[in-house]
Amino acid sequence: MVITATNSLAEKQGIHTGMALADARAIFPPLKFLDDKPEPSGKLLNDIAEWCVRYSPCVAIDPPDGLILNATGCAHLWGSEHEYLTAIYNRFQQMGYDLRIGMADTIGAAWAVARFCNNANIIKSNEQKTALLSMSPAALRIDHEIIERLYKLGLRDINSFLNMPRNALKLRFGEQLIKRLDQALGYEEEFILPVHVPVPFEERLPCLEPILTAMGIQIALERLLESLCIRLQQEGKGLRTAIFKCFRVDGKIEQIELGTNRASNNARHLFKLFELKMETIEPALGIELFILEAPKVEDALPVQEKLWSGTCSIEDIKFSELMDRIAGKIGANNIHRYLPDEHYWPERSFRSATSLLEKSDTAWPTKLPRPIQVLHVPEHIEVTAPIPDYPPMLFRYKNKLHKVKKADGPERIEQEWWIRDGEHRDYYAVEDEDGSRYWLFRSGHYTGDKRNQWFIHGFFA
Repeated sequence: MVITATNSLAEKQGIHTGMALADARAIFPPLKFLDDKPEPSGKLLNDIAEWCVRYSPCVAIDPPDGLILNATGCAHLWGSEHEYLTAIYNRFQQMGYDLRIGMADTIGAAWAVARFCNNANIIKSNEQKTALLSMSPAALRIDHEIIERLYKLGLRDINSFLNMPRNALKLRFGEQLIKRLDQALGYEEEFILPVHVPVPFEERLPCLEPILTAMGIQIALERLLESLCIRLQQEGKGLRTAIFKCFRVDGKIEQIELGTNRASNNARHLFKLFELKMETIEPALGIELFILEAPKVEDALPVQEKLWSGTCSIEDIKFSELMDRIAGKIGANNIHRYLPDEHYWPERSFRSATSLLEKSDTAWPTKLPRPIQVLHVPEHIEVTAPIPDYPPMLFRYKNKLHKVKKADGPERIEQEWWIRDGEHRDYYAVEDEDGSRYWLFRSGHYTGDKRNQWFIHGFFA
Protein backbone atom coordinates (compact mmCIF):
# COMPACT_ATOMS: atom_id res chain seq x y z
CA MET A 1 0.00 0.00 0.00
CA VAL A 2 1.45 3.33 -1.15
CA ILE A 3 0.63 6.84 0.05
CA THR A 4 -1.01 8.90 -2.72
CA ALA A 5 -1.60 12.17 -0.82
CA THR A 6 -0.46 13.77 2.43
CA ASN A 7 -1.20 16.88 4.45
CA SER A 8 1.23 19.37 5.93
CA LEU A 9 1.24 17.71 9.36
CA ALA A 10 2.33 14.37 7.89
CA GLU A 11 4.99 16.03 5.76
CA LYS A 12 6.51 17.59 8.87
CA GLN A 13 7.02 14.05 10.21
CA GLY A 14 8.94 13.04 7.06
CA ILE A 15 6.03 11.32 5.34
CA HIS A 16 5.60 12.09 1.64
CA THR A 17 3.69 10.94 -1.42
CA GLY A 18 4.96 7.67 -2.92
CA MET A 19 6.16 6.25 0.41
CA ALA A 20 5.03 2.78 1.45
CA LEU A 21 2.40 2.91 4.17
CA ALA A 22 4.35 0.41 6.31
CA ASP A 23 7.43 2.67 6.25
CA ALA A 24 5.32 5.71 7.13
CA ARG A 25 3.74 3.94 10.12
CA ALA A 26 7.21 2.86 11.27
CA ILE A 27 8.33 6.51 11.24
CA PHE A 28 5.16 7.77 12.95
CA PRO A 29 3.05 4.99 14.56
CA PRO A 30 -0.02 7.18 15.40
CA LEU A 31 -0.43 7.93 11.69
CA LYS A 32 -4.04 7.97 10.52
CA PHE A 33 -4.85 6.99 6.96
CA LEU A 34 -7.84 6.47 4.66
CA ASP A 35 -8.24 4.29 1.59
CA ASP A 36 -7.86 6.30 -1.61
CA LYS A 37 -10.89 6.27 -3.91
CA PRO A 38 -9.79 7.79 -7.22
CA GLU A 39 -13.22 7.88 -8.86
CA PRO A 40 -14.85 10.26 -6.31
CA SER A 41 -11.68 12.37 -6.34
CA GLY A 42 -11.82 12.66 -10.13
CA LYS A 43 -15.50 13.59 -10.04
CA LEU A 44 -14.83 16.19 -7.35
CA LEU A 45 -12.05 17.74 -9.44
CA ASN A 46 -14.38 17.86 -12.44
CA ASP A 47 -17.12 19.50 -10.34
CA ILE A 48 -14.66 22.10 -9.06
CA ALA A 49 -13.57 22.80 -12.65
CA GLU A 50 -17.19 23.39 -13.71
CA TRP A 51 -17.66 25.67 -10.69
CA CYS A 52 -14.60 27.71 -11.75
CA VAL A 53 -16.35 28.76 -14.97
CA ARG A 54 -17.34 31.89 -13.03
CA TYR A 55 -13.67 32.94 -13.20
CA SER A 56 -12.96 31.87 -16.78
CA PRO A 57 -15.04 30.40 -19.61
CA CYS A 58 -12.19 27.98 -20.41
CA VAL A 59 -11.28 25.66 -17.51
CA ALA A 60 -9.42 22.36 -17.89
CA ILE A 61 -8.44 19.57 -15.50
CA ASP A 62 -4.76 18.89 -14.77
CA PRO A 63 -4.76 15.49 -13.02
CA PRO A 64 -4.39 14.49 -10.32
CA ASP A 65 -4.98 17.69 -8.34
CA GLY A 66 -4.71 20.69 -10.64
CA LEU A 67 -6.84 23.05 -12.71
CA ILE A 68 -5.83 25.24 -15.65
CA LEU A 69 -7.76 28.45 -16.32
CA ASN A 70 -7.35 30.52 -19.45
CA ALA A 71 -7.51 33.97 -17.86
CA THR A 72 -7.22 35.94 -21.09
CA GLY A 73 -9.63 38.88 -20.90
CA CYS A 74 -10.89 37.88 -17.42
CA ALA A 75 -8.59 39.53 -14.86
CA HIS A 76 -9.69 43.10 -15.63
CA LEU A 77 -13.22 42.23 -14.43
CA TRP A 78 -11.79 41.99 -10.92
CA GLY A 79 -9.66 45.14 -11.26
CA SER A 80 -6.22 43.60 -11.81
CA GLU A 81 -4.42 40.28 -12.10
CA HIS A 82 -3.45 40.38 -8.44
CA GLU A 83 -7.04 40.97 -7.30
CA TYR A 84 -8.19 38.24 -9.69
CA LEU A 85 -5.89 35.65 -8.10
CA THR A 86 -6.72 36.91 -4.63
CA ALA A 87 -10.45 36.44 -5.25
CA ILE A 88 -9.90 32.85 -6.41
CA TYR A 89 -7.56 32.08 -3.52
CA ASN A 90 -9.92 33.46 -0.88
CA ARG A 91 -12.95 31.55 -2.20
CA PHE A 92 -11.09 28.24 -2.11
CA GLN A 93 -9.78 29.01 1.36
CA GLN A 94 -13.33 29.68 2.55
CA MET A 95 -14.40 26.29 1.18
CA GLY A 96 -11.60 24.57 3.13
CA TYR A 97 -9.14 23.88 0.31
CA ASP A 98 -5.37 24.37 0.46
CA LEU A 99 -4.45 26.17 -2.73
CA ARG A 100 -1.34 27.15 -4.69
CA ILE A 101 -1.88 29.42 -7.65
CA GLY A 102 0.22 31.02 -10.36
CA MET A 103 -0.20 33.09 -13.52
CA ALA A 104 2.05 33.39 -16.56
CA ASP A 105 2.01 33.70 -20.34
CA THR A 106 2.31 29.93 -20.79
CA ILE A 107 0.67 26.94 -19.14
CA GLY A 108 4.05 25.40 -18.31
CA ALA A 109 5.36 28.53 -16.60
CA ALA A 110 2.14 29.00 -14.59
CA TRP A 111 2.25 25.32 -13.55
CA ALA A 112 5.86 25.74 -12.37
CA VAL A 113 5.21 29.00 -10.51
CA ALA A 114 2.25 27.53 -8.65
CA ARG A 115 4.29 24.57 -7.38
CA PHE A 116 7.90 25.75 -7.11
CA CYS A 117 7.77 29.48 -6.38
CA ASN A 118 6.84 30.81 -2.94
CA ASN A 119 7.08 34.55 -3.49
CA ALA A 120 5.88 35.65 -6.95
CA ASN A 121 2.56 34.13 -8.10
CA ILE A 122 2.38 36.34 -11.18
CA ILE A 123 5.08 36.27 -13.84
CA LYS A 124 5.08 39.39 -15.97
CA SER A 125 4.57 39.06 -19.68
CA ASN A 126 7.59 37.68 -21.61
CA GLU A 127 9.53 37.08 -18.37
CA GLN A 128 8.81 33.37 -17.96
CA LYS A 129 12.37 32.46 -18.98
CA THR A 130 13.88 34.51 -16.16
CA ALA A 131 11.44 33.03 -13.64
CA LEU A 132 12.28 29.43 -14.61
CA LEU A 133 16.07 29.66 -14.44
CA SER A 134 16.45 28.92 -10.73
CA MET A 135 13.74 26.25 -10.55
CA SER A 136 14.24 22.50 -10.32
CA PRO A 137 13.90 20.40 -13.52
CA ALA A 138 10.76 18.92 -11.90
CA ALA A 139 9.05 22.24 -12.65
CA LEU A 140 9.01 21.26 -16.35
CA ARG A 141 6.44 18.44 -15.84
CA ILE A 142 8.84 15.71 -16.98
CA ASP A 143 9.05 12.09 -15.88
CA HIS A 144 10.80 11.19 -12.63
CA GLU A 145 13.42 9.08 -14.46
CA ILE A 146 14.54 12.11 -16.49
CA ILE A 147 14.80 14.20 -13.33
CA GLU A 148 17.01 11.58 -11.69
CA ARG A 149 19.37 11.47 -14.69
CA LEU A 150 19.63 15.29 -14.67
CA TYR A 151 20.45 15.27 -10.96
CA LYS A 152 23.11 12.55 -11.40
CA LEU A 153 24.85 14.76 -13.97
CA GLY A 154 24.74 17.75 -11.62
CA LEU A 155 22.01 19.57 -13.57
CA ARG A 156 19.96 20.63 -10.56
CA ASP A 157 18.24 23.68 -12.02
CA ILE A 158 16.87 24.70 -15.41
CA ASN A 159 19.59 27.32 -15.91
CA SER A 160 22.28 24.61 -15.89
CA PHE A 161 21.06 23.03 -19.14
CA LEU A 162 18.86 25.69 -20.75
CA ASN A 163 21.58 26.87 -23.16
CA MET A 164 22.90 23.40 -24.03
CA PRO A 165 22.54 22.24 -27.66
CA ARG A 166 19.08 20.86 -28.22
CA ASN A 167 20.34 17.85 -30.15
CA ALA A 168 22.52 16.79 -27.22
CA LEU A 169 19.66 17.14 -24.73
CA LYS A 170 17.34 15.22 -27.03
CA LEU A 171 19.78 12.32 -27.47
CA ARG A 172 20.52 12.09 -23.77
CA PHE A 173 17.11 12.78 -22.19
CA GLY A 174 14.55 12.27 -24.95
CA GLU A 175 11.99 14.48 -26.70
CA GLN A 176 9.85 15.08 -23.62
CA LEU A 177 12.40 17.39 -22.01
CA ILE A 178 12.70 19.51 -25.16
CA LYS A 179 8.94 19.64 -25.64
CA ARG A 180 8.17 20.66 -22.06
CA LEU A 181 10.94 23.25 -22.07
CA ASP A 182 9.67 24.84 -25.30
CA GLN A 183 6.09 24.84 -23.98
CA ALA A 184 7.12 26.56 -20.74
CA LEU A 185 9.16 29.19 -22.60
CA GLY A 186 6.39 29.82 -25.13
CA TYR A 187 8.28 28.49 -28.19
CA GLU A 188 5.69 25.73 -28.71
CA GLU A 189 1.97 26.26 -28.36
CA GLU A 190 0.09 24.14 -25.84
CA PHE A 191 -3.64 23.43 -25.92
CA ILE A 192 -6.05 22.40 -23.21
CA LEU A 193 -9.34 20.49 -23.29
CA PRO A 194 -11.89 22.51 -21.28
CA VAL A 195 -14.58 20.73 -19.27
CA HIS A 196 -17.10 23.11 -20.78
CA VAL A 197 -16.33 24.16 -24.35
CA PRO A 198 -17.37 27.82 -24.77
CA VAL A 199 -19.84 28.39 -27.58
CA PRO A 200 -18.94 31.03 -30.19
CA PHE A 201 -21.88 33.25 -29.19
CA GLU A 202 -21.76 33.67 -25.42
CA GLU A 203 -22.08 36.67 -23.13
CA ARG A 204 -21.01 36.83 -19.45
CA LEU A 205 -22.00 39.25 -16.69
CA PRO A 206 -20.21 38.90 -13.32
CA CYS A 207 -21.68 40.70 -10.31
CA LEU A 208 -19.83 42.71 -7.68
CA GLU A 209 -22.47 41.67 -5.14
CA PRO A 210 -24.71 38.56 -5.25
CA ILE A 211 -28.08 39.20 -6.93
CA LEU A 212 -31.09 38.17 -4.83
CA THR A 213 -34.09 39.86 -6.47
CA ALA A 214 -36.16 39.08 -9.54
CA MET A 215 -35.62 42.63 -10.78
CA GLY A 216 -31.84 42.14 -10.64
CA ILE A 217 -32.11 38.91 -12.64
CA GLN A 218 -34.32 40.66 -15.18
CA ILE A 219 -31.85 43.53 -15.64
CA ALA A 220 -28.97 41.06 -16.08
CA LEU A 221 -30.91 39.13 -18.74
CA GLU A 222 -31.81 42.32 -20.62
CA ARG A 223 -28.16 43.43 -20.74
CA LEU A 224 -26.95 40.04 -21.92
CA LEU A 225 -29.63 39.81 -24.61
CA GLU A 226 -28.83 43.30 -25.85
CA SER A 227 -25.10 42.52 -26.14
CA LEU A 228 -25.68 39.12 -27.76
CA CYS A 229 -28.22 40.39 -30.29
CA ILE A 230 -25.92 43.23 -31.34
CA ARG A 231 -23.22 40.67 -32.13
CA LEU A 232 -25.69 38.49 -34.01
CA GLN A 233 -27.00 41.41 -36.06
CA GLN A 234 -23.48 42.51 -37.01
CA GLU A 235 -22.73 39.02 -38.36
CA GLY A 236 -26.13 38.49 -39.99
CA LYS A 237 -27.01 35.68 -37.59
CA GLY A 238 -29.93 34.75 -35.38
CA LEU A 239 -30.22 32.22 -32.59
CA ARG A 240 -32.46 29.16 -32.64
CA THR A 241 -31.74 28.03 -29.07
CA ALA A 242 -30.53 29.99 -26.06
CA ILE A 243 -29.57 29.06 -22.49
CA PHE A 244 -29.56 31.52 -19.60
CA LYS A 245 -27.36 30.27 -16.74
CA CYS A 246 -27.24 31.70 -13.23
CA PHE A 247 -24.28 30.68 -11.05
CA ARG A 248 -25.24 30.84 -7.40
CA VAL A 249 -22.96 31.52 -4.45
CA ASP A 250 -23.59 28.03 -3.07
CA GLY A 251 -22.13 26.47 -6.24
CA LYS A 252 -25.40 25.42 -7.87
CA ILE A 253 -26.46 26.51 -11.35
CA GLU A 254 -29.97 27.66 -12.21
CA GLN A 255 -30.78 27.75 -15.92
CA ILE A 256 -33.64 28.24 -18.33
CA GLU A 257 -33.61 27.74 -22.09
CA LEU A 258 -35.74 28.47 -25.11
CA GLY A 259 -36.06 27.62 -28.79
CA THR A 260 -37.38 29.64 -31.71
CA ASN A 261 -39.08 28.59 -34.94
CA ARG A 262 -36.67 30.66 -37.03
CA ALA A 263 -33.40 32.48 -36.40
CA SER A 264 -34.03 35.60 -34.31
CA ASN A 265 -31.88 38.48 -33.07
CA ASN A 266 -34.77 40.52 -31.67
CA ALA A 267 -33.78 41.16 -28.03
CA ARG A 268 -37.25 42.29 -27.00
CA HIS A 269 -38.92 39.18 -28.43
CA LEU A 270 -36.35 36.84 -26.85
CA PHE A 271 -36.77 38.52 -23.47
CA LYS A 272 -40.54 37.88 -23.59
CA LEU A 273 -39.84 34.19 -24.21
CA PHE A 274 -37.43 34.01 -21.28
CA GLU A 275 -39.83 36.01 -19.09
CA LEU A 276 -42.32 33.11 -19.15
CA LYS A 277 -39.77 30.91 -17.34
CA MET A 278 -37.92 33.41 -15.14
CA GLU A 279 -40.05 32.64 -12.09
CA THR A 280 -38.47 29.17 -11.95
CA ILE A 281 -35.05 30.67 -11.11
CA GLU A 282 -34.30 30.38 -7.38
CA PRO A 283 -31.47 32.78 -6.35
CA ALA A 284 -31.09 31.28 -2.82
CA LEU A 285 -28.08 33.05 -1.22
CA GLY A 286 -27.48 35.06 -4.36
CA ILE A 287 -26.26 34.82 -7.97
CA GLU A 288 -22.72 35.98 -8.72
CA LEU A 289 -22.44 35.25 -12.44
CA PHE A 290 -24.86 35.28 -15.39
CA ILE A 291 -24.06 33.58 -18.72
CA LEU A 292 -26.17 33.66 -21.88
CA GLU A 293 -25.30 31.04 -24.50
CA ALA A 294 -26.57 30.56 -28.05
CA PRO A 295 -25.58 26.96 -28.92
CA LYS A 296 -27.52 26.91 -32.19
CA VAL A 297 -27.18 29.88 -34.53
CA GLU A 298 -28.31 30.25 -38.15
CA ASP A 299 -28.18 32.90 -40.84
CA ALA A 300 -30.91 35.50 -40.33
CA LEU A 301 -31.43 37.06 -43.73
CA PRO A 302 -34.13 39.74 -44.04
CA VAL A 303 -37.31 38.49 -45.69
CA GLN A 304 -38.33 40.31 -48.85
CA GLU A 305 -41.65 42.08 -48.31
CA LYS A 306 -44.45 42.25 -50.87
CA LEU A 307 -45.35 45.80 -51.80
CA TRP A 308 -49.12 45.35 -52.20
CA SER A 309 -49.76 42.48 -49.80
CA GLY A 310 -51.25 43.46 -46.47
CA THR A 311 -52.00 40.00 -45.12
CA CYS A 312 -49.70 38.08 -42.83
CA SER A 313 -48.03 34.96 -44.28
CA ILE A 314 -46.07 32.13 -42.75
CA GLU A 315 -42.84 33.86 -43.84
CA ASP A 316 -43.70 36.92 -41.75
CA ILE A 317 -41.36 37.31 -38.77
CA LYS A 318 -44.31 38.39 -36.61
CA PHE A 319 -46.00 35.07 -37.24
CA SER A 320 -42.85 33.22 -36.14
CA GLU A 321 -42.64 35.31 -32.98
CA LEU A 322 -46.30 34.55 -32.22
CA MET A 323 -45.58 30.82 -32.56
CA ASP A 324 -42.59 31.20 -30.22
CA ARG A 325 -44.75 32.83 -27.53
CA ILE A 326 -47.45 30.17 -27.86
CA ALA A 327 -44.82 27.42 -27.66
CA GLY A 328 -43.43 29.02 -24.50
CA LYS A 329 -46.83 28.73 -22.83
CA ILE A 330 -48.13 25.35 -23.98
CA GLY A 331 -44.93 23.63 -25.15
CA ALA A 332 -43.37 23.33 -28.59
CA ASN A 333 -44.46 19.68 -28.87
CA ASN A 334 -48.11 20.74 -28.82
CA ILE A 335 -47.81 22.81 -32.00
CA HIS A 336 -47.86 20.92 -35.30
CA ARG A 337 -47.64 21.92 -38.93
CA TYR A 338 -48.51 19.57 -41.77
CA LEU A 339 -47.66 19.42 -45.45
CA PRO A 340 -49.40 17.44 -48.22
CA ASP A 341 -47.99 14.05 -49.11
CA GLU A 342 -48.54 12.03 -52.27
CA HIS A 343 -50.92 9.35 -51.03
CA TYR A 344 -54.57 8.75 -51.93
CA TRP A 345 -55.93 7.61 -48.58
CA PRO A 346 -56.68 10.68 -46.44
CA GLU A 347 -54.88 9.51 -43.27
CA ARG A 348 -51.70 9.11 -45.31
CA SER A 349 -52.02 12.22 -47.50
CA PHE A 350 -50.17 14.55 -45.13
CA ARG A 351 -46.97 14.54 -43.08
CA SER A 352 -45.44 16.56 -40.28
CA ALA A 353 -43.27 19.49 -41.33
CA THR A 354 -39.73 19.58 -39.99
CA SER A 355 -39.73 23.38 -39.66
CA LEU A 356 -41.98 26.38 -39.94
CA LEU A 357 -40.51 27.40 -43.31
CA GLU A 358 -40.38 23.98 -44.97
CA LYS A 359 -42.12 23.89 -48.34
CA SER A 360 -43.65 21.01 -50.26
CA ASP A 361 -43.70 20.30 -53.98
CA THR A 362 -47.18 18.81 -53.62
CA ALA A 363 -50.19 21.13 -53.35
CA TRP A 364 -53.15 20.63 -51.03
CA PRO A 365 -56.20 19.22 -52.85
CA THR A 366 -58.87 21.92 -53.10
CA LYS A 367 -61.32 20.50 -55.66
CA LEU A 368 -63.43 18.66 -53.07
CA PRO A 369 -64.18 19.57 -49.45
CA ARG A 370 -62.06 17.99 -46.74
CA PRO A 371 -62.75 18.00 -42.98
CA ILE A 372 -60.62 20.11 -40.63
CA GLN A 373 -60.13 17.20 -38.24
CA VAL A 374 -59.25 13.75 -39.57
CA LEU A 375 -59.01 10.70 -37.33
CA HIS A 376 -55.68 8.86 -37.45
CA VAL A 377 -57.60 5.57 -37.54
CA PRO A 378 -61.19 5.50 -38.93
CA GLU A 379 -63.74 4.26 -36.36
CA HIS A 380 -66.56 1.76 -37.02
CA ILE A 381 -70.14 3.06 -36.96
CA GLU A 382 -73.58 1.52 -37.37
CA VAL A 383 -75.36 2.85 -40.43
CA THR A 384 -78.82 2.56 -41.94
CA ALA A 385 -78.62 3.28 -45.65
CA PRO A 386 -80.56 2.46 -48.85
CA ILE A 387 -78.72 0.37 -51.37
CA PRO A 388 -76.68 0.21 -53.47
CA ASP A 389 -75.01 3.68 -53.46
CA TYR A 390 -77.28 5.96 -51.48
CA PRO A 391 -75.92 8.02 -48.57
CA PRO A 392 -76.73 6.98 -44.99
CA MET A 393 -80.09 7.86 -43.45
CA LEU A 394 -79.05 7.18 -39.84
CA PHE A 395 -75.76 6.40 -38.14
CA ARG A 396 -74.75 5.70 -34.54
CA TYR A 397 -71.43 7.07 -33.23
CA LYS A 398 -70.38 6.73 -29.58
CA ASN A 399 -73.83 5.53 -28.57
CA LYS A 400 -75.51 8.59 -30.07
CA LEU A 401 -77.94 8.27 -32.97
CA HIS A 402 -77.58 10.88 -35.73
CA LYS A 403 -80.29 11.53 -38.30
CA VAL A 404 -78.89 12.65 -41.63
CA LYS A 405 -80.60 15.75 -43.09
CA LYS A 406 -78.20 16.50 -45.94
CA ALA A 407 -75.56 14.45 -47.73
CA ASP A 408 -73.10 14.76 -50.57
CA GLY A 409 -71.33 11.90 -52.33
CA PRO A 410 -70.11 9.37 -53.02
CA GLU A 411 -66.46 10.21 -53.70
CA ARG A 412 -64.49 7.06 -54.44
CA ILE A 413 -60.91 6.93 -53.16
CA GLU A 414 -58.66 3.97 -53.85
CA GLN A 415 -55.13 3.15 -52.76
CA GLU A 416 -52.07 3.44 -54.99
CA TRP A 417 -52.00 0.79 -57.72
CA TRP A 418 -48.99 -0.98 -56.20
CA ILE A 419 -50.78 -1.52 -52.83
CA ARG A 420 -53.18 -4.44 -52.98
CA ASP A 421 -54.21 -4.63 -49.31
CA GLY A 422 -57.56 -3.03 -48.47
CA GLU A 423 -60.61 -2.14 -50.52
CA HIS A 424 -61.72 1.08 -52.11
CA ARG A 425 -63.69 3.67 -50.11
CA ASP A 426 -66.84 5.61 -50.97
CA TYR A 427 -66.88 8.86 -48.95
CA TYR A 428 -69.96 10.93 -48.00
CA ALA A 429 -70.13 14.36 -46.40
CA VAL A 430 -73.28 14.34 -44.22
CA GLU A 431 -75.06 16.80 -41.93
CA ASP A 432 -77.24 15.71 -39.01
CA GLU A 433 -80.27 17.39 -37.44
CA ASP A 434 -78.05 19.49 -35.14
CA GLY A 435 -76.15 20.99 -38.04
CA SER A 436 -72.95 19.03 -37.33
CA ARG A 437 -71.13 17.70 -40.38
CA TYR A 438 -69.22 14.42 -40.62
CA TRP A 439 -67.11 12.56 -43.15
CA LEU A 440 -68.21 8.93 -43.52
CA PHE A 441 -67.19 6.17 -45.90
CA ARG A 442 -68.17 2.67 -46.88
CA SER A 443 -65.32 0.21 -47.37
CA GLY A 444 -65.64 -1.87 -50.53
CA HIS A 445 -68.79 -2.82 -52.42
CA TYR A 446 -72.00 -3.25 -50.47
CA THR A 447 -72.75 -6.81 -49.40
CA GLY A 448 -75.57 -7.70 -47.07
CA ASP A 449 -73.58 -10.31 -45.18
CA LYS A 450 -70.66 -7.97 -44.41
CA ARG A 451 -70.69 -6.13 -41.05
CA ASN A 452 -68.64 -3.17 -39.82
CA GLN A 453 -68.49 -1.86 -43.36
CA TRP A 454 -69.09 1.81 -42.51
CA PHE A 455 -66.61 4.16 -40.81
CA ILE A 456 -66.39 7.75 -39.61
CA HIS A 457 -63.19 9.47 -40.65
CA GLY A 458 -63.44 13.20 -39.96
CA PHE A 459 -65.35 16.24 -38.72
CA PHE A 460 -66.11 19.47 -40.55
CA ALA A 461 -66.29 22.80 -38.77
